[in-house]
Amino acid sequence: MSDANGTAIPPALPAHPPFPVARLLCAVGFGLLAWLVFWLILVLAAVQFVMLVVNGKIHDEVKSFTLSLVQYLWELLAFIAFVRDEQPFPLGPFPKTAQNPG
Repeated sequence: MSDANGTAIPPALPAHPPFPVARLLCAVGFGLLAWLVFWLILVLAAVQFVMLVVNGKIHDEVKSFTLSLVQYLWELLAFIAFVRDEQPFPLGPFPKTAQNPG
């Protein structure tokens, strides 16, 4: 393409969206939160193991809470890795897990 004087006009560069600073800051914060949740899950797993050794069975409420934390950890990591766009708790709802029998 050229203008009226015959000079070539360079093609317009496609506009790209601005750098998502807010998403980056959320991802960093959720990354720290995911690190804490991961260690909490490991501590609860150790507690469950001790309860299994002492009582011969695991505690159902701790099991249910750990399952919720595992789901929450998945949501945190999925947001950080751009698998999902919905923000996890505390900016979104805490995950609800379906209880499986047994």
